[in-house]
Amino acid sequence: MEVTERTSANGLQAHIRGERLATSDGVSSKEILVEIFVRERNEAHIVVPAVAEPLLVWVLSGEAIVEERAAHGEWEANTVRRADFFLTTSPDPYEMRWQVTSPEPFVVMHVYLGLALLERAIAEAGGSGAIQLREVSGGRDDVLSALLEQIRAELTRRGGTSALLIQGVGQCVAVHLARHYVDAGAEDMSRRNALPAFKLKRVIGLMEQHLAEPFRLADLAQAIDLSEYHFSRQFKRATGRSPSQYFIQLRMARARKLLMETERSVIDIGLEVGYGSASHFSQIFRREVGVAPSHYRK
Repeated sequence: MEVTERTSANGLQAHIRGERLATSDGVSSKEILVEIFVRERNEAHIVVPAVAEPLLVWVLSGEAIVEERAAHGEWEANTVRRADFFLTTSPDPYEMRWQVTSPEPFVVMHVYLGLALLERAIAEAGGSGAIQLREVSGGRDDVLSALLEQIRAELTRRGGTSALLIQGVGQCVAVHLARHYVDAGAEDMSRRNALPAFKLKRVIGLMEQHLAEPFRLADLAQAIDLSEYHFSRQFKRATGRSPSQYFIQLRMARARKLLMETERSVIDIGLEVGYGSASHFSQIFRREVGVAPSHYRK
């Protein structure tokens, strides 16, 4: 049975098989967020979030057939390899899947640039300052690749990462996008009512730290200095789910991992993800995943 889930770029590890190799979180400023992932060779379905910022995905190694579509639309396929990139500016979450066709691992780098940084770059390039970038799927740009390679090398170097260098190269990336990828007919991203990537990452991190505790909307909203109303609205715009629904999905992702990788009892796993009784845990698990925990383990 296929289970359709919505996730976020910063919560991918709970939903996509693979490993995060590096992150700029805690190193660079709020104007740029970079993460490097190695992905499994086949991914049947994920949902990419519509956060406030555009998302750059740069292929570091491997070759894959990547398919994308709007929710329940027609799949469109691209064959991508090292140095190809995606520029995503969709105002709504969209679906994605892939199959690796080369022996090399499929490694990608995600880059988010802050809206204020992009606004400055577009204004300097002679634009209106409105953030209107076009979508790119499986594109190739040697200048952009050279800039992104500097970020990758700095993020993975031994001996410490320079926040100043990542910030400076991030500014160069913003100027390059402003000069070559502006689309006057696109939506102004600065008007998008979605959470910025660094806030989304912080909230999801807090959720993951407290899966065994009751869901507290007020605490999450306070952590990123928003009212409960605005936080809920912007979170759902980014991920396609309300904060409470997303919290349950994180609990179920953790439960699935424990069921597959450990011999712990269903009761113990239910307690670890916040359910005081086996019956309540089984009820929620069946509703969200489609089968009972014991059947899922088999």
